Formats: sequence, structure tokens, C-alpha cells
Amino acid sequence: MAEGRGQDRLKAGLPTRAKPVGSPAFREGRMARPLAIPRAARRIGGRKEPVMGNTRIHRILDEVGSIAFPGVYDTLSAKLVERAGFPMAFISGYCVAATAIGEPDFGLLTQTEIVERARRICGSVSIPIIVDADTGYGNPLNVHRTVTELIAAGAAGCFLEDQQWPKKCGHMRGKRVIERDEYVRKIRAAADARADRDFFIVARTDALAVLGMDEAVARVTAAREAGADASFVEAPLNEEQLAEIGRRAPGPSVANMLEGGKTPILPRERLAALGFQLIVYPLAALFAAAKAIEAVYAKIRRDGTTLGAEASLMPFGRLNDAIGVEAKYALAERLGVE
Repeated sequence: MAEGRGQDRLKAGLPTRAKPVGSPAFREGRMARPLAIPRAARRIGGRKEPVMGNTRIHRILDEVGSIAFPGVYDTLSAKLVERAGFPMAFISGYCVAATAIGEPDFGLLTQTEIVERARRICGSVSIPIIVDADTGYGNPLNVHRTVTELIAAGAAGCFLEDQQWPKKCGHMRGKRVIERDEYVRKIRAAADARADRDFFIVARTDALAVLGMDEAVARVTAAREAGADASFVEAPLNEEQLAEIGRRAPGPSVANMLEGGKTPILPRERLAALGFQLIVYPLAALFAAAKAIEAVYAKIRRDGTTLGAEASLMPFGRLNDAIGVEAKYALAERLGVE
């Protein structure tokens, strides 16, 4: 039985050994400042890694090797991710742009908007949340402030990319990138703002589509040397490019699984074998929610009722459980509030 449960968790991309990262120790914050993992070389995904750090994200990777985790875009989606047992989640800029301002991921979100969304989401759950910080919203000075604000908001890390502003979704056309040296300065600024705090920096490059594989690998390598914790080469077109990134980019490496995007969707086990440790599904929840919402609206418009659609709706009581209704009743009683 135990072995079967372990296989189920492995297929779901969840931890299968050591102390569960969704355990009370994580929920109560006792692991928010994990012990430093020795700065010795270790091998991940077939490559020799020079450093593993001491953030919560590093600790998760040290326990599970590789992890598939979803994107969130509001406090409800974050609560559902935590209830599902995931040890971490990602706030997607595409999702926030779509849900907060109803616009495409074209660099229209401001720093204030993404930080405020991060503050609300991070405050609603106990698992670590990595935030899409786009380009950092300006020059290295702006990047420094962005990271400072995200740390204050409770974020456990960020993605920082090398596109010119205004940026575009990595799986859309019309991308442009800044010079490599300028990007490295931004990464240094992010690392300086982090100092020794619990914050995981992912260096994302969109140079693959614009300048080719060699430059993309050179950029994430330079970014790692400048203080980033992980590499992310965006939008490889096929498994061969994924394999090359897995071999050449300094890990831990991110694989971005965007349904309908440029990169093929592969199982977690295959991506781990190719050398990827952080496997993110940034838009899956938004796609699922949008389709379900569209269907129920069509049902009401067509039939004037939701009768017959109950199986596709979350029950009232289950949603109340997710948002903690009974806990609030208990708090009100304890405080003498009717």
C-alpha cells in the first residue's frame, strides 16, 4: 500500500520521500529558514552542480529531486493548490494580467499590481510562492526595489527575464531581448536586494527564439554566476532542444509546460531525466477555470438554469471548506461575535 501511494505521488509530481514539505512544519513556518545545505558539488539531472542554497525552494529540491507544480492567480486558486498537497506554487504574469486587468501579457501589468497580487496570495497560504516579476519593471535599480517589495509581500522567489520592455508572453511573437551585460546587472541587483534572505531567483532568458541556443545558455550561465539560483531557457520548440538545455544550462533548471504553447508537454519523469528539476504548469488552472466558467455561463444562457450541470460545479460546502468558513465561525465565537 505504501509503495502504491508513493507511485501515485510520484506521478502527480509530489514529494515521495523524506518529511513531506506540506507537513505542519511547513504550514507553521518552522521550516521557513532551513539549515544551509553544504556548498559542495552535487549532481542533478546528469550535470555537476556547484552550489545548492538554503532557501525553502532549495530545500524542496533537495528532498524530492524534481517537482511538478502549478500556477495560481488569486487567493482561491492558491488555497486549492495547497489543499491538493503541492509544496509550492507560481504566480504567473499572464494569469494576473488576464484576471486583474483583462489584458494580454504584453507588459501592461505594473510592479504595484503584481506585488499587491503576490501579497494577497502569499498571505493566504503557507506554502512558498514564486512570483513572475517580468523584467523587474525597469533598470537594475527598479529590479532591486521589485525584489525588496516581493520579499516584503511574502514571496519565496521570482522569475526575472531578459526581454526588452514592454515584454510579451514567452510563447508569443515579437519578443526582443536586452544585452547580456545589462541582464546580468539586473540579476546582480536582484541578488543584492535578496542578501541572505529566503528568496529564490530564477534567471529566465527569451534569447533562444531571438539569438539562438548558444546565447541563451551563455545568458543563464552568466546569470547563475551573478547570483541567480536557477536557469530558465524559455520556449524550446522540441524535445531535442529541451535535452540540449538540460545538458548545457546550469541547474537547477526550469521547464515551462504551457498547454498550446511552443514547447511540447512531457511527463515529469521524462523532463527530470532530461535534466529539469522545476517543472511548472503556469496556465493550466486558468485554462481549466475559463473553460468551466464559459460552459456554465452558456448553460445558464441557453437553459435558464444550472440544473443538470451539478457534476461540473464545486459543491457549496466544499468551497466553504476551501476558504475556511467553519474556522471563521469558530474565531467569531471565540471573540464573542455573533
